[in-house]
Amino acid sequence: MGDLLYLSGNIGDGADGKLVSGGIQAETRQAMENIKEVLAKHGLTMNNVVKCLVMMADMNEWKAMNEVYVTYFPEHLPARSAFGATALAMGARMEIECIAAF
Repeated sequence: MGDLLYLSGNIGDGADGKLVSGGIQAETRQAMENIKEVLAKHGLTMNNVVKCLVMMADMNEWKAMNEVYVTYFPEHLPARSAFGATALAMGARMEIECIAAF
């Protein structure tokens, strides 16, 4: 498969370093935008993502998170695992880590 890029956990924090307001969907959108930005710095796109791990403070928010998440993968959905977490950094609702292939 070639070289891999491992992206550590991304939460929905904006340029100011604070969580965006608006709940799980806003946080998911911002986290995915953060991931896109890191990938672009390495010459990659969301199409290069082969695996994601989603950690959620409340698994009852899965549907709302997923509605945003899937829009970032229009050509293919990478393999994904998800689990509930008792606490995430900065009180985030979710955190996403990814692996992308060059």
